[in-house]
Amino acid sequence: MATFISVPLKKSSEVDLVKPLSKFVTATYPAAEEQADYIRSVEELNKLRKSALGRPLDKHESSLEILLRYYDQLCAVEPKFPFSENQLCLTFTWKDAFDKGSLFGGSVKLALASLGYEKTCVLFNGAALASQIASEQNLDSDEGLKAAAKYYQLASGAFGHIKDTVLSALNREPTMDISPETVGTLSLIMLAQAQEVFFLKATSDKMKDAIIAKLANQTADFYGDAFKQCQYKENLPKYFYFQEVLPVLSAKHCIMQANAELHQSLLAKQKKRFGEEIARLQHATELVKTVASRYDEYVSVKDLSDRISRALTAAKKDNDFIYHDRVPEVKDLEHIGKAALVKATTITPPLSAKFTDLFEKMVPMAVQQSMSVYSQRKAETVNRLVGTMREATNLCNGVLASLNLPAALEDLSGDSIPQSIVEKARAIVQQGGLQSIEQLIRDLPELLTRNREILEESLKMLGDEESTDSELRSKFSQRWNRTPSGDLYKPLRAEGGNFRSVLDKAVQADQVVRERYNTHCEMIALLCKPEAELTAAIPSANPVKTLQGSEVVSVLRSQLAQLEEVKKEREGLEVEIKGVAFDMSSSFLTALAQDGAINEEALSMSQLDQSYGSYSQRVQASLRSQEELLGKVQASHQEFSKLKQSNSEANDREEMLKKLASAHDSYVEITSNLREGTKFYNDLTEILLKFQNKCSDIIFARKTERDELLKDLQQSIAREPSAPSFNVPAYQTNPAPTAADPTPAPRTVFQPQQPQVKAQPPQRPPPPAFTPQAASAPGNPPDNQPQPGNPPPMAPPSQAQGPPYPTYQGYPGYAYQMPMGYNPYAAYGQYNMPPAMQPNMQPYVPYQQAPAPGQGGFPGTPPTQQHPYTYQQQPQHPPHQPYYPQQ
Repeated sequence: MATFISVPLKKSSEVDLVKPLSKFVTATYPAAEEQADYIRSVEELNKLRKSALGRPLDKHESSLEILLRYYDQLCAVEPKFPFSENQLCLTFTWKDAFDKGSLFGGSVKLALASLGYEKTCVLFNGAALASQIASEQNLDSDEGLKAAAKYYQLASGAFGHIKDTVLSALNREPTMDISPETVGTLSLIMLAQAQEVFFLKATSDKMKDAIIAKLANQTADFYGDAFKQCQYKENLPKYFYFQEVLPVLSAKHCIMQANAELHQSLLAKQKKRFGEEIARLQHATELVKTVASRYDEYVSVKDLSDRISRALTAAKKDNDFIYHDRVPEVKDLEHIGKAALVKATTITPPLSAKFTDLFEKMVPMAVQQSMSVYSQRKAETVNRLVGTMREATNLCNGVLASLNLPAALEDLSGDSIPQSIVEKARAIVQQGGLQSIEQLIRDLPELLTRNREILEESLKMLGDEESTDSELRSKFSQRWNRTPSGDLYKPLRAEGGNFRSVLDKAVQADQVVRERYNTHCEMIALLCKPEAELTAAIPSANPVKTLQGSEVVSVLRSQLAQLEEVKKEREGLEVEIKGVAFDMSSSFLTALAQDGAINEEALSMSQLDQSYGSYSQRVQASLRSQEELLGKVQASHQEFSKLKQSNSEANDREEMLKKLASAHDSYVEITSNLREGTKFYNDLTEILLKFQNKCSDIIFARKTERDELLKDLQQSIAREPSAPSFNVPAYQTNPAPTAADPTPAPRTVFQPQQPQVKAQPPQRPPPPAFTPQAASAPGNPPDNQPQPGNPPPMAPPSQAQGPPYPTYQGYPGYAYQMPMGYNPYAAYGQYNMPPAMQPNMQPYVPYQQAPAPGQGGFPGTPPTQQHPYTYQQQPQHPPHQPYYPQQ
């Protein structure tokens, strides 16, 4: 009776995990040591998949351990890599476990770029292998019973988990083996078998009959639920697997009911309810007979049947002779209780006892994404603070340049170059002068063109693949049931649009820098000349030596020194701001572990305020100090200007010194902008190359998926009928005549002038009696000589002679056949014919011999001479045309 149901495993196609995962690791983790560790982990993951899915698995716990370890690793790695169709695209292909396919079409399979699909199929295989291991256990031992119950409950829990999660894990309709209906049914079957194992354990331990009866009744209920679930689902019974399972479920439902009735009858006997005992045993007998008559080829119930029969015989005998208790109806019996001792195992990773995460040091993708956003927020904060200080410094330099400070204080002689101008000219020459700026300006267009080419090529690849997908979708319509490329590429196209917008803004910024360079190019070139030429280019003016000891000059110099101190403090403050570092990964990991999600904005803003709040206050204090000093400088400069001797030469000289100071400041700023632009384009090139790789990877994955889908469509089209079904004519369905049937007579004898009227055949006369003399007459062959199957052509007699032609298979005629070996033409030899017909007859010529002179050949043989009694070929006529001469 111990017939247990196991589930076959799904088969998977090989997938290379190393290349795509290694590319992601290389792009995401630039640190060499960290990168090498993760790549080794990727290789270990690939080996683990091959061990779990790339070879036949033994029905042993060690094989199940490998499967569960791979499943645990998938659960651990899922949040750490961006597995999706438009990011890290890995296509997994699995075949239907129950569909064996056809000779030409192959079995049903599904390919999806979803790690959730891979997890679902691996868990299905784990449940299937657990059911196979349980079915191989020795149920005569306690260890075997415990192991079987454990694995059946694990299988039930795994199938139930798939039922709850498969639709959310996949973005399309799953194959029938992992559909919620199928795995729900399998979960019920596994739970019923686990309960049956507990029933066997209770029976072997000889527990109380009341307990055993409740266990058996609960088991019968589980099997009944599984049978109903399996029977009433539309798609399940079409599988051969479930066609084999249905009888077993029905049989076990009856067997468990019979066991429950048997043990309840023993309990009734103990309570002196002998009528109830007999009623329950009779019901058990009926159940066992049903199983024996319907499901004997699946389940053997001989031992149980014999036991029930012996108990029923003894109970009847005792009741008839001793107790005379009334036997109640089955419907009047008290219901047997139920006791469920099994529960589906909850699927909570890790399931493997030996699991260790290969990517333990790698943070989840949610943390990585939060870290990325935090880095952007941090960069924005730093840039805002640094940008504010730089703008203030540029404003300060501009104000001083407009006041010709400090050159105006240094140029009291009126004919020498101010020391500040000399230092600025020397600084420009040291930085490369005009040549360095012009080289940077020439490099920018090349860098821009390279970035545009990379971006346009990436978007072109997406467009080409999308157009191909659209063509195939219009061709196959609903059969092309994969995600449309237009929907899938929306994030990539949005990202590409952002890159294009960034490049457009960069072009505008480059144009502003170029215009500013053109404005100050002449003065910058003057600062690059030798000191003698620079002195000659600056106009001379009358000396103002009377101002050298003036208090105003001293105040201005003090104020300018204070401004220089403010600018130096800003440079140090900028270095401090850029050096602030804080690892937010621990905070994000803690939040993810506690809440299951990360509120990145709240955590990031709190940490940024804490880290940069004091620096923001110091920047604002620096700005206020600069504003106050500039106000004082402007007031002092007004007094200084009043004291100076004003003339046109002095004004020209002062204007020239202002332009030179402004040219130096512009040179520094333009050089900084161009170098930043060059770095920006180079950094953007790396980003665009990653974007291009991402596009090429997803297009390659889509191409692989497209080829697989086209192959499946071709196979499904090949399996479809080429034309609609039609009704075959009845005469074509009859079997062909066998060798034992007589050969049909040639349809060449008919009267075209006579209307075709179906004649009623006369009764067949008995075979004529021959005397020895008649048999030995000349020209009359002996009886034992074989007669030819076809008679020679003959003229139509005046009336039908002899029996009608027999009915031949395939040609509707008369309803009886000629007996085997009987020759209807034996009585009409040449010398036994009626006298009126003998002169017209020619001697019989066998078919193999050449026709006699003047006689037409048989059908298919051209006649040598038309005989006056040789008849024309009969045309095709309806099937009811009789096959003998008509009058």
